[in-house]
Amino acid sequence: PLVHNSELSSKMTSELFQASLFISLPNDSKTKLHLKRFYTNPQGAPIFLLHGAVENGRLFYSRSGKGLAPYLARLGYDVFVGDLRGKGESTPKIARHHQYGQTEAIREDIPAFIDEIVRLRGNIPQHWIAHSWGGVLLMSHLAYDDQRLPLIKSMVFFGTKRSIHSRNLKKFFTMDLVFGKLAPLLSFIYGYYPAKKINLGSDNETANFQKGIRTWAQVKPWKDLDDQFDYAEAIKKLELPPLLSFAAIDDPFLGNPKDVEIFLKECGVKKVKHQVLSKKNGNLQDYNHVSMLTHPDSVKDHFSILIKFLETVSR
Repeated sequence: PLVHNSELSSKMTSELFQASLFISLPNDSKTKLHLKRFYTNPQGAPIFLLHGAVENGRLFYSRSGKGLAPYLARLGYDVFVGDLRGKGESTPKIARHHQYGQTEAIREDIPAFIDEIVRLRGNIPQHWIAHSWGGVLLMSHLAYDDQRLPLIKSMVFFGTKRSIHSRNLKKFFTMDLVFGKLAPLLSFIYGYYPAKKINLGSDNETANFQKGIRTWAQVKPWKDLDDQFDYAEAIKKLELPPLLSFAAIDDPFLGNPKDVEIFLKECGVKKVKHQVLSKKNGNLQDYNHVSMLTHPDSVKDHFSILIKFLETVSR
């Protein structure tokens, strides 16, 4: 069902509609992927948003109609927000017996989302936006299936890094101890990584997915854990679309600005604009890994940079 919300800015279209779409996977009849659509103009340029690890699509929107997704829709874009398998409103929720990991997200979930958008909108050029690990998954998908490249007009990443090169106390405690030691133990006990239960995420992960994150976060080759496909070598051969990258100054390890830059170089992105969000650089806040998307000041701060970027690459 469509939901109407008329409490909008006078500078934007006055009617916001949203709908929940559920996608079946051809090799998994029990799974339904959730794709949330926001629009004021159903013929607007399509934008696909993907969340990162221990997250779901709600990072991009609130029940009251705030967030990046509704913001973009009110400006006339046709916005689609994905919930990866078992996350958000996708069903079934992650449980002990679920074995899927990053490989399935890269080669099955993401294609299913994009195919649904194409089904609804045709082969119209899309903009892809991701937060954190979602950007790694999108880049991995392109490396594995470069047939998608002609479809993508641009990409925007918020705090996206793959391997962690930074060294600090917060990284040592959270990544080395919690994710490196505690997470495998909890995954063994529960049969999945209970991020919600221990308040270290808004959604849980399967043990396989969590293992994949731990492996790729190390300074090691960017290869698939299932079949050793070399994503790093494959992506270097591609002519990637223009990319706008944001990093937050108060993000010591999840999206450390230096680690973000290293990932951009690893992917070989040539047309790239990278900005560190901080008061020193003229921003309204010293943002962190999550607040650069959720802080109220984001709308009048760097979201405007995002819009200018989208307008520029669409000319």
